[in-house]
Amino acid sequence: MSILERIHGHEDLLSLNEEQREQLCAEIREFLIDRVSKTGGHLASNLGMVELSVALETVYDTSKDRLVFDVGHQSYVHKMLTGRQADFDRLRQFGGIAGFPKPSESETDSFVAGHASSSVSIALGMARARTLLGQDYDIVAVIGDGAATGGMAYEGLNDLAESREPMVIVLNDNEMSIDRNVGGMARHLSRIRTKDTYLGMKQRYRNFMSKTKFTAFIYRTTRAVKDWFKRMLLPITLFENMGLTYIGPVDGNDLPNLTHLLRLAREMKRPVVVHVLTKKGKGYSFAEENPSKFHGIGKFDPKTGETRSKGGESFSDSFGKTMMELAEKDNRICAITAAMPGGTGLLEFKKSYPKRTFDVGIAEEHAVSMAGGLAKQGMVPVVALYSTFLQRSYDMILQDIAMLNLHVVLAVDRAGLVGEDGETHHGIYDIGFLRHAPGMTILCPASIAEQKDMLKWAVEKCDGPVAVRYPRGGDREFTGNHWADDGDIKDSGLLACHRTGDDVTLITYGTMLDNTMKAAELLSQLGIEATVLRLLTVNPLPVSSILKMMSKTHHVVMVEEAAGGCGIREALAWELEHLRPGIRIDGIDLGHRFITHGDLKSLYRYYGLDDQFIADYVQEVCSHEN
Repeated sequence: MSILERIHGHEDLLSLNEEQREQLCAEIREFLIDRVSKTGGHLASNLGMVELSVALETVYDTSKDRLVFDVGHQSYVHKMLTGRQADFDRLRQFGGIAGFPKPSESETDSFVAGHASSSVSIALGMARARTLLGQDYDIVAVIGDGAATGGMAYEGLNDLAESREPMVIVLNDNEMSIDRNVGGMARHLSRIRTKDTYLGMKQRYRNFMSKTKFTAFIYRTTRAVKDWFKRMLLPITLFENMGLTYIGPVDGNDLPNLTHLLRLAREMKRPVVVHVLTKKGKGYSFAEENPSKFHGIGKFDPKTGETRSKGGESFSDSFGKTMMELAEKDNRICAITAAMPGGTGLLEFKKSYPKRTFDVGIAEEHAVSMAGGLAKQGMVPVVALYSTFLQRSYDMILQDIAMLNLHVVLAVDRAGLVGEDGETHHGIYDIGFLRHAPGMTILCPASIAEQKDMLKWAVEKCDGPVAVRYPRGGDREFTGNHWADDGDIKDSGLLACHRTGDDVTLITYGTMLDNTMKAAELLSQLGIEATVLRLLTVNPLPVSSILKMMSKTHHVVMVEEAAGGCGIREALAWELEHLRPGIRIDGIDLGHRFITHGDLKSLYRYYGLDDQFIADYVQEVCSHEN
């Protein structure tokens, strides 16, 4: 039996000696590469986290201590070490374990994670609860250098420094350093400060000097003098300026030293930042050489590193190419993204137009507000964000774009269900909050061909805020193009008719057209003939066109890949009934619930958006009406 197979929690790790822990790390890497190659997932960051995860699970008992991940895609090793090794064959699969922390899976997952920069705030909330309830457990938050670019991380750190709540922040730095100390003396002191003898002596001195009011006064005075000299002579970190104890940078792949330092940091009983340097993809040459490719990857051949997924152009690829064409013609066009130039298809644009590409880090609010400033002064900014992350900039969309009717284009990637990433990443809320913004036009292409034309119109002809929302992946069934901008889109919207029938009208938008058309064919076999209408714009709604094209029965069924209450059914029903009383409008959506992870086919079937469910639902409401 391998060492890894014997590990099911904290006590098992404590029973290992140093040599066995090193062997465990090697086995973990083999396990990760093998399992992720079969299921897909986040590989590079987890390979870099192996020693850090083993150290954390050794120092902390995560069944009672609270380990808070930021983003959480780097939690695979944590899951392996807390009793879920056997579940990795179904990692990110429908009905299997999630690729992110999920408290419903295990008590060792302290909090859900999927969006960046929130870990410090969550951990501080837990620390304050511990204090208020008089409980005894330790708290550690793990935040990456990417997540640390988000402003919320600094809000949490600022409050943590003020609170003085005992907890440890592990800054997992696998690409860049934050306020790296420079110079020979700084490097020398960094080596001294990370030694057990120095940190232990410092802790013992603090404990001794806190015994009486007089010695505590002396300690505060000598510490103030020491800090003054240190600030005068040496570069110091942002964290120290905020009043936090800083340790590092330390080698995050040196397991023995890292374990010792985490224990010392825990025993300090104050806010401590441990700055850890790790290497993305460590131990797997293909991931080390191309960490971006292996950040989030589909199934691949572990021997060659080549992906097994089908190729073909995706909506993200198409967006990037279309942006290149537009930027070549107009030097006012610029692109903004939040740490996702690769995911949003902007890598080539960034190479060709570096001065017109702004990667702001994980700071969606800043991205949108900056776009407002660019637009106000004559530029044409295109903000490329995943739908799930666009949620963070709701206030900025209202205040800094819509209120001034600024021409900002929102390229809303990963709209709709995204599959294996699950609850925190499905883009099923954006229509609900984008429609709140007065003057916002929302376009929903059903194919890559349509996406290109819609994006060109949004950039070149629209005169206010506009969103073009498109799904993950590429074309599904429909590959045609019904886009035509010969009308006044901002006032009337656009509508396409894909099928005519007298019994019922099915209305949908985007790539949900495919399932809706298949459902119409199933209904036809049952003797129910449906008109299928597709909204090219969901704001404004093409109400007059719908009234002209709908079936004779005036019975409408709305089909939406959106969360309950976050689509357009209620708005459409109000407008249609206002103009033509007596119209019956039913609808199918994802319901008022969070949607789990899994492949799209399984999710559509389980949540009632596949062709068979749509057909069964329509048959039922039609028979009930008769």
